[in-house]
Amino acid sequence: MGRVSRRAFAVAALSAFTMMPQASAAPGRRGGAQDPEMRGVWIASVANRDWPSKPGLTASQQRAELLTHLDTAVRNRLNTVFFQVRPTADALWPSPYEPWSQYLTGTQGEDPGWDPLGTAVQEAHARGLRLHAWFNPYRVAAHADPTRLAASHPARENPDWVVTYGGKLFYDPGLPEVRAFVEDAMLDAVAKYPVDGVHFDDYFYPYPVAGESFDDDAAYDEHGGGFPDRAAWRRDNIDRLVRETADRVKEIRPGARFGISPFGVWRNAGTDPLGSDTKAGVETYDDLHADTRTWVREGWIDYIVPQLYWNIGFAAADYAKLLPWWAEVARGSSTQLYVGEALYKAGDPAQPAAWQERDELSRHLTLAGEYPQVRGHAYFAARDVAADRIGAMARVVADHYGQPAPPPR
Repeated sequence: MGRVSRRAFAVAALSAFTMMPQASAAPGRRGGAQDPEMRGVWIASVANRDWPSKPGLTASQQRAELLTHLDTAVRNRLNTVFFQVRPTADALWPSPYEPWSQYLTGTQGEDPGWDPLGTAVQEAHARGLRLHAWFNPYRVAAHADPTRLAASHPARENPDWVVTYGGKLFYDPGLPEVRAFVEDAMLDAVAKYPVDGVHFDDYFYPYPVAGESFDDDAAYDEHGGGFPDRAAWRRDNIDRLVRETADRVKEIRPGARFGISPFGVWRNAGTDPLGSDTKAGVETYDDLHADTRTWVREGWIDYIVPQLYWNIGFAAADYAKLLPWWAEVARGSSTQLYVGEALYKAGDPAQPAAWQERDELSRHLTLAGEYPQVRGHAYFAARDVAADRIGAMARVVADHYGQPAPPPR
C-alpha cells in the first residue's frame, strides 16, 4: 500500500467515473441544543501516512513527532484529533487481542517500548484537545500473504475468518464471531483509556475491485437466510456492527461519543430519488454495504463526518450539492453533522485547478455556515496541516477560527 492514504479508493472511484460561524443544531443524543463547533484533524498511522513518519524510530522520536502534531493542532485552533490506533487488525496500545502495529517498529508484534495511545490521550487532554480513537474494523493487511502477519495474529489462527480480495486481506463481516471479535478488540482500548470518542472511517466491505468478487459464499450460505439478496444481508451485517458498537461504547464509557466518517456519497439520485445530485463511481449503500443515511436518521451514531473531498463545482460530486444533501439528512435527527475536508488536495498539482487556489477550503466553510445542521469540520490529515503547502489551512484559520473554540462534548 506504500504511502497511500485511506482516501485512495475514494479518489480513484471518482477519477474512474469522470475520470465556521456558530449556528444552532439539532439536539444531540447526550442533550443540549447547542454543541461547540468541531475543528478536527485526522492523524493516520496506516502506511505511516501521518505518524510515525517512518517505522523503526525510537520511542522518544515517535513521542516527539506525536506531540508536534498535537501542538500543531492547537496552533491552528483545532480542538479534536482522530488518532488511528488500529489501522490493520493491530494495535497502538498493549492489546491482549492483536499484535503491536508494524507501523511502529517495522515488525508486527514487536513492542515499541511505550504506549502511544495512552500518551496521546494524556497529552491531548493536557492541551485542551479531545481525542477520538480511530479504528478500522475489518482491514487485516495491505497484502495477500498471511505468513507475513505475526505468528500469533488472529487471522493466522482463524484462517476461515479471512477473505483475500484485491491483493489484500480482510476479515469477513458476515461471520458473527468476527464481528464479536473486532468489537472486543476495539473496545479493549475504550475500557482502558479515557478516550473522548470512538471513530470509524470509510472501510466496511472493501471498495470494489473490477473483475473480482468478495468471496463470502460460506458465510452467506450459513447466515444469509431470510434476506432478499446478498446485498441486504451484507448491509445488515454492517448495521449490526454499528448498533452493537454504539451500545457497547455507552456501556463501557458513557461519556464517549461514537462517530463515523464515510465516503461522501450515499447513493446517486440516478440510482435512488433519495440520493444526492451526483454521479459518483462509488455509492456506499451499494458498494460498501454501508447505509450511512439510515445511521443518521435513526440516531444510531452520535456524529457523522462525510468525506466531502471534492471542490465546489466538481462535476461528478459537487461539494455545493453534497453539503445541502447531508444537511437535509441530518435535519431533525439526533446525529451531529461535521464535514470531512480534503486539505491534502490543496496545492497538489495532480488535483483540479480549484485545489490550486488558497481560498477553496475557506469557501467550503463559508458555504457550510449557511446550513445550521453543519456543526464543524475535520481535516485530512495531520501532515497536511503541518505542511500547509499553499496556505489553505492558514486561510481557514484566518477567516473562520479567529479564537480558540472548546471541543464538542
